[in-house]
Amino acid sequence: MTHHILDWALIALFAPLMAAVITGFSSSWLSRRATYWTCCGLVGLSLVISILCFKWIAIDGTPIVNVNLYTWAVIDKTRFSIGFLIDQMTVLMMVVVTFVSFLVHVYSIGYMHEDDSYARFFSYISGFTFAMLSLVMANNFVMLFFGWEGVGLMSFLLIGFWYHKPAATFASLKAFIANRFGDLGLLLGMAVIVNYTGSIEYHTVFNFVQNMAPNLHFPLFANYHVNPITLMSILLFMGAVGKSAQIPLHVWLEGSMEGPTPISALIHAATMVTAGVFMLARISPIIELSTPALTLVLLLGAATCFFMGIIAIVQNDIKRVIAYSTLSQLGYMIAAQGASVYALGMFHLMTHAAFKALLFLAAGSVIVALHHEQDMRKMGGLAKKMPYTYICMLIGSLALVAIPPFSGFFSKDLIIEAVMMSRLPGYHFAAFCVVGGTFLTALYTFRMLFMVFHGKPRMSNEAYDHVKESPWSIVLPLVILAVPSIAAGWVFLKPALHGFFGGGIYLAPGHNTLAILAEETHSPWSMIKKAFFHLPFILSMLGTLCAFLAYIVFPGIPKIFVSIFGWLYKLIAQKYFIDILYERFFIGLAQSLGSFFWLILDAWVIDKAIVEGTAKTTKHIGDKVRKAQTGYLYHYLFFMLIGLIVPLIWVFSQAKF
Repeated sequence: MTHHILDWALIALFAPLMAAVITGFSSSWLSRRATYWTCCGLVGLSLVISILCFKWIAIDGTPIVNVNLYTWAVIDKTRFSIGFLIDQMTVLMMVVVTFVSFLVHVYSIGYMHEDDSYARFFSYISGFTFAMLSLVMANNFVMLFFGWEGVGLMSFLLIGFWYHKPAATFASLKAFIANRFGDLGLLLGMAVIVNYTGSIEYHTVFNFVQNMAPNLHFPLFANYHVNPITLMSILLFMGAVGKSAQIPLHVWLEGSMEGPTPISALIHAATMVTAGVFMLARISPIIELSTPALTLVLLLGAATCFFMGIIAIVQNDIKRVIAYSTLSQLGYMIAAQGASVYALGMFHLMTHAAFKALLFLAAGSVIVALHHEQDMRKMGGLAKKMPYTYICMLIGSLALVAIPPFSGFFSKDLIIEAVMMSRLPGYHFAAFCVVGGTFLTALYTFRMLFMVFHGKPRMSNEAYDHVKESPWSIVLPLVILAVPSIAAGWVFLKPALHGFFGGGIYLAPGHNTLAILAEETHSPWSMIKKAFFHLPFILSMLGTLCAFLAYIVFPGIPKIFVSIFGWLYKLIAQKYFIDILYERFFIGLAQSLGSFFWLILDAWVIDKAIVEGTAKTTKHIGDKVRKAQTGYLYHYLFFMLIGLIVPLIWVFSQAKF
């Protein structure tokens, strides 16, 4: 049965790659219908197989699969293999990735219908799916890194898909460069792991780390040493900071909105940004042994949750509101990993994938209906014109705000409780951030909903009259995604609390927060009953009320706020000036250094001194030597005679008679 599951899992892995290759290399002659049938069919096949693998591993209890198929290289006794691990965590991610990806493929049939690069788009999103599946199915760090870089490459191509737009090319480069900083940490962490364990395979590394002496120290510089487990944990976490867009490497995620809307759903919901959350859960046997690393994860996740939520309040682009919402929700997931409730972080990853994909695709439906208008200040009153889109976005919004009984409530509320129960250094700050984030989430979410669908239309009467509901290829994925946005929390609450991931997640002794929450949570209904008296729910209701008053009842309140607190609004609107700092300091410094080296090394040393200098010197010597070429025979005989006499004189002068 083990090999049977592996065979099917490999088909699920390579089906999206086949779709990407076929449509990519046949774009010049393949029809649009053949393009989307090929990609949707193969990605749909991957989804079906992923569901079967989930059934076999998670429901039927079939033993997990951990197989090395091929030895890629052996370097100094360290074996680098191509291998796969199919366990509970893997099959959950396979279903999440292929489910959202398949719906994005179907959605793109209508959304990208008029785009000239139709086949290229489908090739990219299928390749994205393959890369993410490679990442989650890996059984070693090199395979993980292969998928990690694969999603990075595909995100670069997809964000810059409309390469004729300068903003899109800039955003794609920004995403690529920001992720290189995180990937550097991931590579260094892998180097430390190989240095100490001599292996890159999860199973071997985790067993070795569990038996490492706690007083080991790794020399960094001078007389400063650090525990190697802490060092490898923090370095690996740097990779998660880049890929899952945590402060201070969060700056790339907003720019990903420059790509087509289906890409926003794919990147933000189920693939690239969740890779860091997945990796932290996967390396729990390492990070659980380092209190400093767990503290860093908890505080950075909580800070991202709160401060990115504040930025979402002042955004006017509908896609950017949802983008900053993603940043905030990723903060919740990362904070959960820091609080040692990895199962709840994965639980929120799964529920978030459904309702965030729903929100992005619903936003895309609005954008298509308004002829690619994204400014919410030019919308309003669309509920009557687009009832299906409105209902679906309302469901997604309620799930995001964590209103019971929608799916986001179960995963997010438990994370907040876990963070409040943590006793890591600085946990008070983390608790404040995750609880305060509930108010912010409700405020920016319902601000978006009210500005887009309620109130008076802020567009011309002619434009409003032409607004109509999107075609079935766009609406159907919304309806399908609405189902898990409502029901996923009910279905997966107990498995998440009661050891669904089995041995895939390790908890250090004393880190029993999940067990305590499991004892206190008897059923979904018991959670709902308690929620009405909890501070997070009260703050969510307060945020919703504030949005209603400020954007429906008294729409002049935001302008009054800006006039009174202009400095605060500017600080938030400029995203705390972090982008400006990066652009003027780091990018400016890099450009200045580049200009300096270009002028000094390139222009003067290489061009002037070496290239031109060598040419001029050669020409000068040639001009002088050429004068000796007179064409007279007696001149040549004279030089030959000199050439013969001078060596003879030197030979005779050295001889001893």
